[in-house]
Amino acid sequence: MILKQFYLQCLAHASYVIGDEATGTAAVIDPQRDTDQYIVFATEHALAIKYVFLTHLHADFVAGHLELRDRVGARIYLGAAAKAGYAFTPAHDSDIPEFGRVRLKVLETPGHTPESISIVVYDLNASDLQPQAVLTGDTLFIGDVGRPDLRAALGWSATELGSMLFDSLHTKLLALPDQSLVYPAHGAGSLCGKALSKETVSTLGEQRRSNFALQPMNKEAFIQVVTADQPEAPAYFTYDAVLNSEERPTLDETLARVNPMPLDGVLALQAADAQILDTRNPDEFAAAHLAGSINIGLGGQYATWAGTVLGRDHPIVIIADPGREAESATRLGRIGFDHIVGYLQDGLHSLESRPELVTFTERLSAPFAAELLRSSEPPLAIDVRAPRERDQKYIAGSVSFPLNNLAKNFEKIPRDRPLLVYCAGGYRSSIAASLLRRSGFDSVGEIAGGVAGWEAASLPVESTQALS
Repeated sequence: MILKQFYLQCLAHASYVIGDEATGTAAVIDPQRDTDQYIVFATEHALAIKYVFLTHLHADFVAGHLELRDRVGARIYLGAAAKAGYAFTPAHDSDIPEFGRVRLKVLETPGHTPESISIVVYDLNASDLQPQAVLTGDTLFIGDVGRPDLRAALGWSATELGSMLFDSLHTKLLALPDQSLVYPAHGAGSLCGKALSKETVSTLGEQRRSNFALQPMNKEAFIQVVTADQPEAPAYFTYDAVLNSEERPTLDETLARVNPMPLDGVLALQAADAQILDTRNPDEFAAAHLAGSINIGLGGQYATWAGTVLGRDHPIVIIADPGREAESATRLGRIGFDHIVGYLQDGLHSLESRPELVTFTERLSAPFAAELLRSSEPPLAIDVRAPRERDQKYIAGSVSFPLNNLAKNFEKIPRDRPLLVYCAGGYRSSIAASLLRRSGFDSVGEIAGGVAGWEAASLPVESTQALS
């Protein structure tokens, strides 16, 4: 038996290939939308991908089940409670797909979503009684469990799903042997939970001992614990969950429409309210960029922030470092943002003859920023980090407008006062500053290095936690 984990760091997403060497058969579980890596791996190991499983209809990314269906003829399996606009095989409790010396036993484990399943993996060469592993999707993570509050827009309350999750964990997953390896669909950085570990594999016994959500408690206490303090989910989560249930264009079909555009074409689209997305790193963007463009760098949680701050109602034009245009578009395609109409030919080089279109963002050193904030007419310092980060430390006198809700609070921000934006290190502040500038705020700068740069300069911070 072959069991291979593929981990996509920017979405904190784990997918899997399970193969049987004797029969040359493989299944892919929870694939990302760009599927080349699975096909390459299967070819290298003389495997044919015949099955593709989704442990649930994912909210944080668009899965590659239709791509594998169309490219290699894989049969799609979804949990029996799922409803979809394409043909699939319903996976019921205790269904046992078997190929060669590999057995996959389905467990219906609703809770994160109503159609969630887990897949118990048996290597029959080792034992037909003791499972080798369990692929838990978003039902059980390393250090956490799947949040039950993401289906409210689709008619499911967190209390209903939390009750199902408790039962799934205690009657299904915790009934497996302690030595069973636990392979989840996400790790640290995912918004599908609040305390996910950086580890990408564990054992059920270790999770029984250390996972906060698996400690002894009744159902009511469990629901209260797992629903408290969850991070706010981006608006695209519900969109992606629905898209994963629908027939849709494949990623290759979408990317085929993304072509180079001359500067005049980009400017015409910008005038018609297209979103100009600059995917270069924040330092490069600050030094020079097309006025009115939005910076979300490829070096951070690019897709998640793009899905959070960009709209689906206006087309997207990409400005990227030459050679990184396809990557920029592909990573948007992973979250179903298929409304990319092209990219600026030759990137920022095409603006060399049009300097009047170029602007910059001032990034102030922490000591100079501190001096300005102590002046008689200080700028307004805006902290765009998450509330939990701010509770730990913040710059005195700053106001909190977390990036995920910044646009909703523009009317609360003065337009007649210079603004100085900061985050933890400079990635999110660049996004925020570009959004503010695009929305007509004229004087917007950043604190270079964010809180990290501030502390490196031995400048003081305050803490809400110290007051509690």
